Order: sequence, then C-alpha cells, then structure tokens
Amino acid sequence: MNTIAPSPAHAGLRFRHATLTDIDALVALVESAYRGDASKQGWTTEADMLGGRRTGPDDIQACIDRSRSVILIAERRGANGDELIACAHVADEEGAGYFGMFSVQPTQQGGGVGKVVIAEAERLVREDWGLPAMRMTVIDIRDELIAFYERRGYRRTGIKKPFPYGDARFGEPKRDDLRFEVLEKAL
Repeated sequence: MNTIAPSPAHAGLRFRHATLTDIDALVALVESAYRGDASKQGWTTEADMLGGRRTGPDDIQACIDRSRSVILIAERRGANGDELIACAHVADEEGAGYFGMFSVQPTQQGGGVGKVVIAEAERLVREDWGLPAMRMTVIDIRDELIAFYERRGYRRTGIKKPFPYGDARFGEPKRDDLRFEVLEKAL
C-alpha cells in the first residue's frame, strides 16, 4: 500500500493511491459528489446540468492501470475503519500534471478537505514527478467552482474544449451550452 503521511492541515486525514479493490467505493463517491439528490447536499453538484453517470468502473480502472496516473484517496479513521472522504485523479499529461475526478463526500464539503486534497495532488506532481504545472478542465459555466480554483492559484487559460455531447460516459446533458475550459497553475 502506498500510504502518504497525514497532512498537519487537516488532522486525521491520510492519503494513499487507489488499488483495484477501491473501484466500487470510488464510483460511489464520485457519483454522490456530482449526480443525483445526494450530490445536492454539497456545492459541487452537476445534477442541474447533467444526468446519467459521472464515472464508472471502467474509467476508474483505466486511471489506475495507466502509467504515471494515480487516483489519490483521502481517508479518515472512523468507528468502522477507514472511511473514504475524497479522491482525485492525478496524471502526467503533455508535460504537466492533470487534476480531475475530484470528489469530496457531499456532507464533508466546505470543511477544508478539498483544499488539502488539492495541495497533496500538487505536491505529488511537483515533488514526485517533477512537473512544472497542474492543469484541469472545468465546465465553463461553473462560476463558483472556477472561483474556488482561482483562489487556489489556478488561472483561466481561455482554452475551450467541446463537451462530448452524445457520449453517455460523460453524462446526459440537460443544457445545450456546455463546454470545458482549461485552468492551469504553475507549481
């Protein structure tokens, strides 16, 4: 198990890299953070923009199997053992880190967990992989989410990418104006 030391910024939170045994729990976490009624407990929901799935076992396994790609898991010891609190996919893409599939349990959102996960992902990319920047794609109408990332030092690049309409792997759009924007931060 690739366990990373706990962060002093958020007591009790421990990081490790996902394994194939984590797939079902990761799918459940990601879905709960972005889709359906459960996601509406948090502020990161996409339920008003997208229906259908956010991720599936095939996506999670591909991230785990890929070279220079990890799913970073944040856990906290609970009464019933380790509890999955958050995750993020971190990969080496085109000479920079890529940050995606970022999910925090809806009931844990707004308490600082996300900031600690982002910091650990950035540390991994900078120190372990020696990459100079982190990039991500965000649906460009998600102003509150983009503002959150801007407060963490990310900047809008102006690079837009089309939303993959018609590909159910990315969800079922409820709007016709969705597209992605690339955000970037120098590390």
